[in-house]
Amino acid sequence: MGIPLSPRPARVIDLETMRQRQQARKRLIRLAPELDGLEMVYHLPSESDAYYGMPLLAWGLREDGEVVGLVPWMERLTPCQSLEDPEHGHFIGYRDPETEELFEDPPDHKVTELEQAAAYFEYEATEEPTLIQQLPETQGTHALCMDDSGEPWQLKQVFGWRLYSDGAVEALLADERLIDSTPILPGDACLYPGHSRHRVVYFFQRQIANRIRREDPATLEALALMVMPADQEG
Repeated sequence: MGIPLSPRPARVIDLETMRQRQQARKRLIRLAPELDGLEMVYHLPSESDAYYGMPLLAWGLREDGEVVGLVPWMERLTPCQSLEDPEHGHFIGYRDPETEELFEDPPDHKVTELEQAAAYFEYEATEEPTLIQQLPETQGTHALCMDDSGEPWQLKQVFGWRLYSDGAVEALLADERLIDSTPILPGDACLYPGHSRHRVVYFFQRQIANRIRREDPATLEALALMVMPADQEG
């Protein structure tokens, strides 16, 4: 006859706490600029045979050790692997335009650079987010900034990027009233994080920003369709 086992107390699993821990391990802890022209390749489901290349701005090391390519996409500096939008694009891989090689994983030299830098610059966790790194903007990225509903939007050049201890990355924009010297550099007092003043910030590559400035009809029509949901939210 078997010996009855004493019942174990039920273990309560806090799903919200687990989710927060998983998200924390995905936060960025270090950035490295991409200076060799490597690209992200993506595919638009609406164009079955078309593939597009977009220059990588930087590489990012996450707390869990994963390294991801980063591009200014829609409203944030976005990890390439998170592009799974049926309308705007699906991530395919990385590409070296010089050799036309297509690859899935970040290059070893960038992985090593990020791991060594993260080991060298050890930051202590703080309750309030603190600035841990600044990168210059190297691609002419622009930001379309919207405030309260009904107010005109502004098209601003991005001058740099800030990484904070909570993993957030903010674009640096210039307050034209405070510019006292040029060229504008990441440490200048006229710069501010975009979301500290603007309700919505959309990022564009330089050539798209120039089309907006020239008031290209097709570009403005696409822009109106894109920003309409944000206006309705306000």
